[in-house]
Amino acid sequence: IDSVLTSKQQIDRLLRPGSSYFNLNPFEVLQIDPDATDDELKKRFRALSILVHPDKNQDDADRAQKAFEAVDKAYKLLLDPEQKKRALDVIHAGKEYVEHMVKEKKKQLKKEGKSQYVEEDDEEMFKQAVYKQTMKLFAELEIKRKEREAKEMHERKRAREEEIEQAEKAKREREWQKNFEETRDGRVDSWRSFQAKGKSKEKKNRSFLKPPKVKMEQRE
Repeated sequence: IDSVLTSKQQIDRLLRPGSSYFNLNPFEVLQIDPDATDDELKKRFRALSILVHPDKNQDDADRAQKAFEAVDKAYKLLLDPEQKKRALDVIHAGKEYVEHMVKEKKKQLKKEGKSQYVEEDDEEMFKQAVYKQTMKLFAELEIKRKEREAKEMHERKRAREEEIEQAEKAKREREWQKNFEETRDGRVDSWRSFQAKGKSKEKKNRSFLKPPKVKMEQRE
């Protein structure tokens, strides 16, 4: 069975294509029953972490490290009561969905007057259907989480950009005000000087103002 795979087989299992979604189910990562006790969980973690530990797999240390991280993450998640409850809720929802679908199938077969046997009546087939539905639910939740995270990141970035823009605007306004105050006296002096020159020129022009010469017409 899967729980007694070799080190290499466990590393391959934990890093198989689609593992980023398969490994969302911590019970699947640790290959342990959702009803397992805390002691059973601890024993299973120890056994599996030793199997995939990079020190024990030096010929494939990089992949072993990734596999070990997946095992460690799943174990830590199940140590958190809230996270464990969330994972159990997903598993129960998957089972309930399959049970509902089986009932609906049987109802339809009865209506059609056919045999009410469905493939999920076989225990292994039922488990497989629950497994697939559970994986689907874990994947959907992860996609939603990533979307929410991306949205929050975008909102934080936008808020930060607005904050920087407001700070720069305030800085420009302070600099303008400072510059305005520093150059005010100079501007006032320049204006007074300009006005004084204007008045002086006006006086000068008035004192030297002469009537225009009028040419007398020559008489013939």
